[in-house]
Amino acid sequence: MTLTSAVVLFGILLFLPPLRRNMFYMLHACTIVLLAHWVETHYFKVSSFSSKTLLLLLAVHFVFINIFTFLAYWKDKRAAVNGQWRIPEKDLHMLELLGGWSGALLGQKILHHKNRKQSYQFVFWLVPLVQLSFILVVLQYLGLLHI
Repeated sequence: MTLTSAVVLFGILLFLPPLRRNMFYMLHACTIVLLAHWVETHYFKVSSFSSKTLLLLLAVHFVFINIFTFLAYWKDKRAAVNGQWRIPEKDLHMLELLGGWSGALLGQKILHHKNRKQSYQFVFWLVPLVQLSFILVVLQYLGLLHI
């Protein structure tokens, strides 16, 4: 599972170069790889790239990407209040696009951050529409959904 995690998460860096500067994505990727190694060495040995391994990786990924997205919103809100250097919006949107959308929504509701800026909200709500469209296309391709 460690090999699978490392290949998938760090392989994304090849396709999305802006993530290299995104500290929260890098923390997320390192956390997932370390957690995968710990699970693999302490609980069970799984074969790399099996369906169960990928499903476990996906579940853990979604939990942690949402946690790190919420933390990114918290850090950006704190920086905004204190007049410090902010996290670029494209970095926040990239975290949302990678699955941290619900963590971002929670950050907006709890921290009252980025919920008034119309241009940000447009892209923010576009992300789940793109994700839902992608999921529907994949389900239809796999023959699990007939439209």
